[in-house]
Amino acid sequence: MNLEHEFTYRAALKPPLAVGPGPYGTRLFFEVIDGTFEGKRLKGKMLGGGGDWLLAGADGFGRLDVRAQLVTNDGAAIYLTYFGILELNDKVQKAIGDTTTGTDYGDQYFRTSPRFETGDPRYAWLNQSTFVAEGHLLPNRTVEYKVYRVV
Repeated sequence: MNLEHEFTYRAALKPPLAVGPGPYGTRLFFEVIDGTFEGKRLKGKMLGGGGDWLLAGADGFGRLDVRAQLVTNDGAAIYLTYFGILELNDKVQKAIGDTTTGTDYGDQYFRTSPRFETGDPRYAWLNQSTFVAEGHLLPNRTVEYKVYRVV
């Protein structure tokens, strides 16, 4: 089994809406404002209206629950969803609270397993592949992910 880099994407987020502590942890909602994605076979933009319904646990990790819509430069609509894990260490918490700060890929454990859906036959390979991704935080509440297809 090997990993092949397919694309990188960036998503700009609104400040978090703190739903507050509940029975499973503290829920925070980060709404996607916009974003872009680019790779050899895929390029386009992220639409607003998606987001991350992050659940911050007492163990210092956030459980990601993300849904977003993508549109390729050639007009294909793609639905993106994933679960993942984000280590909420000091560097991450500072980057979330301070719009001038980001993190490097190695600063935290930030992994996801994206799943894509599209009805466009040009991108049917997205429906028929398994993906993993590594993320980090950029300034201005922006996340960046390197997305890999498992081959």
